[in-house]
Amino acid sequence: MTRGGDSASGLSRRACLASLAVGPSAWLGLPAAAHAGGQLEEPLMDSVRMALSSAVADLAPPEPLFVTTESRLTYLRWLGTMSDRLRRNKPDWEVRRDFLQTVWYESKRAGLDVSLVMGLIQVESAFRKFAVSSVGARGYMQVMPFWTRAIGDGDAGKLFQMQTNLRFGCVILRHYLDRERGDLFMALGRYNGSRGKPPYPNAVFAAQSRWAFQDRAASA
Repeated sequence: MTRGGDSASGLSRRACLASLAVGPSAWLGLPAAAHAGGQLEEPLMDSVRMALSSAVADLAPPEPLFVTTESRLTYLRWLGTMSDRLRRNKPDWEVRRDFLQTVWYESKRAGLDVSLVMGLIQVESAFRKFAVSSVGARGYMQVMPFWTRAIGDGDAGKLFQMQTNLRFGCVILRHYLDRERGDLFMALGRYNGSRGKPPYPNAVFAAQSRWAFQDRAASA
């Protein structure tokens, strides 16, 4: 996907607030420097601040709920496929399962494409929980500490907690996507602090393709 392509699904869910190639170290699961440029701190309207604060407040363990048996089976097939792809980055099955379940839950909660969030995490931190960028962005989704002061309890150390980091990252990306009126290219640039420049969005789009999921069993 490049500039002008389809944006993530669920753009109307505003209440849920939210080099062009990927380096070989990220693809192979090797240690890599965090890619983040860092979100830029901007003044927030009180209504936006309250909405974002509400969106990050509920940190109950993510327990996927399924309306139908088929939707649950689709999720389990996705989980198995993604687990195989992530094995090199996270060898332990339980760690891998908990991470994937949380990414799935937080992405869906924010109305984001799960493959997009996985691609962003690959580019941002190469799936390293304790990654820190040169500008201080933290964790899987390289969240800047100022966000915990703006919409959280001010404890930046919590950004190294898996669900907290993924919750903040997805809510922030949702927020930027809403601000950019669904323009994913511009929203990703804003997330990285490089709004309007192509290297970062294109790197995420390239990484996203690794995490795309086609449920062949459901379509058979």
